[in-house]
Amino acid sequence: MKKALLALADGTVFEGRALGYEGETVGEVVFNTAMTGYQEVLTDPSYKGQIITMTCPHIGNYGVTPEDVESGRSWAEGFVVMEASRLASNWRSRQTLQESLAEAKVVAIEGIDTRALTRHLREYGSQQGIITHCDLDLDRAVQRARQAPAIIGRDLAAEVTCAQPYDWTTGTGDWAPLAHGKERGPSRPWRVVAYDFGIKHNILRRLVDVGCQVTVVPAATSAEEVSALKPDGIFLSNGPGDPEGLPYAVKTMEKLIGRYPIFGICLGHQILCLAFGLKTYKLKFGHHGANHPVMDLRTRKVEITSQNHNFAVQSPMPLHDIPNVLPVIDTRYGQLSLTHVSLNDYSIEGMACLDHPVFSVQYHPEAAPGPHDAAYLFDEFVRLMETHHA
Repeated sequence: MKKALLALADGTVFEGRALGYEGETVGEVVFNTAMTGYQEVLTDPSYKGQIITMTCPHIGNYGVTPEDVESGRSWAEGFVVMEASRLASNWRSRQTLQESLAEAKVVAIEGIDTRALTRHLREYGSQQGIITHCDLDLDRAVQRARQAPAIIGRDLAAEVTCAQPYDWTTGTGDWAPLAHGKERGPSRPWRVVAYDFGIKHNILRRLVDVGCQVTVVPAATSAEEVSALKPDGIFLSNGPGDPEGLPYAVKTMEKLIGRYPIFGICLGHQILCLAFGLKTYKLKFGHHGANHPVMDLRTRKVEITSQNHNFAVQSPMPLHDIPNVLPVIDTRYGQLSLTHVSLNDYSIEGMACLDHPVFSVQYHPEAAPGPHDAAYLFDEFVRLMETHHA
């Protein structure tokens, strides 16, 4: 098999075998701890700008099926695995991983020690890297990795958002989590405007499941344009990159807070917190996986969550103190309660405004991939709209 290189900006180089589309690619190298869900990960727009390392050593054994994509294309800049299965053992499968990567033009590499790579990223942090099947000179590869554009300050949401507004009407159907949405008949159809900063299909399905009529709008849609749609509520989606690279979105939320119920996920959570006056910072190696424990500080309940973010909201207090209290801080729009915390590093995972109908979480309650522990949050959004419009 053809040789390939993965080179990091700090000079570390891994030699492996070419996988996927033949070529060369650059991006920020991160690791994902999910054991399954590689197809959903590859098609999640939140991974724009990143080369994804899967820590599970064997990837691709159940193949690829069209029903499991999370957007219209693959967004990952590259893909790194220890061993890629050439066989797909799954009745739903339509392609092997290799066929899918090649068709989507995703440059990938296999045959490297992903455990060693993950430990390196944990110790020294996520960094720019390059996968190349072409020029295998180690020094030149490292130099090209160092020249790759950094994530900080970039508006990657503008590269993945939709070009025009559109309506979404499809729910999860038979795949809906049994405990959420199916038994609950909506009191009325709720008109929801969903900002697309890199939105996943399963978020839209879950909104439909709980009775929402969803209109998806581009990331730069103004507050005035949203108001013209007469929504009952506003949803802010996940997305890639640095939230501080979207000052236009923050300014728009400053105009919408207090006027409509708002629910944010991931990048949407960070944008809302910036609008309230909080700060964000870059995590050392990010949170990427489907098995991250998060505590709801209001109930002390622990949820296992799906996560994908490289930035987090800065805490106004020492992180190790957060699990012991329910922090409330004063902001320009009233009091903000920090509602959820990561049990891995105590970073902020959720907030709720005590004076306006606004709440958000850092993780992905829609899963895909991942557990359904947090699917109830979509029902909470509906209850927030019901209360606001009562």
